[in-house]
Amino acid sequence: MMILIAGPVRSGTHGDQQLIEQNMQKLDHMALQVYQKGHTPVIGEWLALPLANAAGSQRIGDEISEAFLYPVAHRLIQSCDAILRMPGASTGADQDVQVGKDLGLSIFYDIEQVPLVQAQAGYI
Repeated sequence: MMILIAGPVRSGTHGDQQLIEQNMQKLDHMALQVYQKGHTPVIGEWLALPLANAAGSQRIGDEISEAFLYPVAHRLIQSCDAILRMPGASTGADQDVQVGKDLGLSIFYDIEQVPLVQAQAGYI
C-alpha cells in the first residue's frame, strides 16, 4: 500500500524551526517503519516543501508555503491506499484523515495496525 504519514509538523511549535524539524524527523522515522513493513510511505511535506521553495517560500509557515502544504497533501491522498495518523494535535493531520475517510481509505492510528507485507532486508 501507499500510506500517507499524517502528524504534527508545526502544531505546538510557535514557528520554532528547530521544533518543526524535530517533528519532521518523527514523521521520517515513522515512514521508515512503514517501509520496513513492505509498504510505500509518503509525507505531504516531502512534495509540498520543494514546490513551495521553488515558488519562493523562505520557511515553513510563510504565506507561500501555506499555499502548498494542505493542497499538495490532499492531492497526494487521492493516490494513497491508507493514512497512518501519528499522535499529537494537528489540524492538518486531522484534515488529512477526514479526506482519507471521505475517500474510503484505511486509517491506522498505530504502526502495529499496519499489516506486514514483507520485511526489507538490511533496514530492520
